[in-house]
Amino acid sequence: MLSGLVIVDKPQGWTSHDVVGRMRRLAGTRKVGHAGTLDPMATGVLVVGINKATRLLTYIVGTSKTYTATIRLGESTVTDDAEGEVTAIRPAVDVSEEAIRAGVVALTGEIEQIPSSVSAIKVNGERAYARVRSGEEVTLKARPVTIHRFDVHSISPVDAGRVVDVDVTVECSSGTYIRALARDLGNALGVGGHLTALRRTHVGPYSLEQARTLEQLAEELEVLEISEAARALLPNRQLSAAETTEISFGRRVLAGPAAGTPDAATVDKPAAAFAPDGTLVALLADAGSFAKPVLVFAPGNGLPYADGRDK
Repeated sequence: MLSGLVIVDKPQGWTSHDVVGRMRRLAGTRKVGHAGTLDPMATGVLVVGINKATRLLTYIVGTSKTYTATIRLGESTVTDDAEGEVTAIRPAVDVSEEAIRAGVVALTGEIEQIPSSVSAIKVNGERAYARVRSGEEVTLKARPVTIHRFDVHSISPVDAGRVVDVDVTVECSSGTYIRALARDLGNALGVGGHLTALRRTHVGPYSLEQARTLEQLAEELEVLEISEAARALLPNRQLSAAETTEISFGRRVLAGPAAGTPDAATVDKPAAAFAPDGTLVALLADAGSFAKPVLVFAPGNGLPYADGRDK
């Protein structure tokens, strides 16, 4: 059974759910999911899990993300991006480069961010965007996020300076809204702002260089095998043959060292445990002096005993 991750370069105008539907057809299975929604306007890295690899998705969602984006200063929209109706126009002709860079610095590091009112966050069981579309005024609570990097690449006046486009790269914690950053930067500068372009270039250890368009995947389905995917995502532990047998039956083993933590968000995550031949056996969590399986990918009825005998 085909199991692994597909790194999709999501096209503009598609929802993440649309991509999952297409991948179900390409992979010939219903068991497909994604890690981290991208707005229809956004493009770039969408990590899709197939069959057993869907069990890795929960550990991918919390990893850091990197985006390239264009922020337009001088206009506010109801959605904080280019898909929403313009609600205010305040010429940005007098906003200096120094003020823009200072505003970016103020939004870097650990900040409190109020998500866009048209986000998918649930309010009393209903998505915020659904409440807004029905005419309700929604104000969400601020939540802590971390902006690891907020780099300005170019500042370009448009329409005789009426608006200013700022091209940026943002590396941030999971749960950060880039369009909220655009809104907050514009508000801090007194002219409003919204997002006009967004492209995700990294999700944890998975990058745009690995991504393939849906057209490319229709010609050749490139799947990152589950063992390789887990090795890049989580701390690694190499098992002995005896430990492999114990773990494959769901039994605990002595705690041991794990190497390779590619992302700070995985520090408290389980270790990916590999058999001597490199096969992913399970995810292990330490419990005192022992390590116990959280998820077993290679069940005991399919593995040889530690001494080499077949079951």
